[in-house]
Amino acid sequence: MRGTPAGMASPHPLGGQLPAVCADDDFAQRFVEGLDVVLAPLFHVLDCLESYFTPALAPEDFVDWLTTWVGTELDGTEPPATRRRAVATAVSLHRVRGTRRGLSEAVHLAFGVRPEITESGGATWSARPLGPFPGSPRPGLRVTLRVRDPSATDPHRLHAVVAAARPAHLPFTAEVTHLLTPEGT
Repeated sequence: MRGTPAGMASPHPLGGQLPAVCADDDFAQRFVEGLDVVLAPLFHVLDCLESYFTPALAPEDFVDWLTTWVGTELDGTEPPATRRRAVATAVSLHRVRGTRRGLSEAVHLAFGVRPEITESGGATWSARPLGPFPGSPRPGLRVTLRVRDPSATDPHRLHAVVAAARPAHLPFTAEVTHLLTPEGT
């Protein structure tokens, strides 16, 4: 929760807006000065409201609130830059949600690494009827995240991100493994 910064003055002090009868009343002036302290942050927020909804400019605590508004799959432990990027890309991610691209983007956003995705489905065409069906008869999805240090990556977090971004009807497995390196390096 944000407090009032020291020295913040109200752009619209209430003391000057009181009726003439109260203009010289010391008690009334001191009373409304207390209200000015309470209202000053409100006026300043309203004056720059647009920047609160621009992820690159918004205060960090407001970005955290925005992540809940736009439905990002974050757990709150991500660095601020990742949270800002998640809010900024939320609409485009929702457009491709449930697709291979959407799943890849969601995992990349959460972990900074592109996953390997293997799915059972497929699409094909044939000039003759009764051709073979593409893909596997058992539906499934496998997401593999290859990182240098698998112990530093939370597999439960990967499972949660994949569960939220996958096609709803597909059972899936998600695993974190070592990064493959060429022999001799």
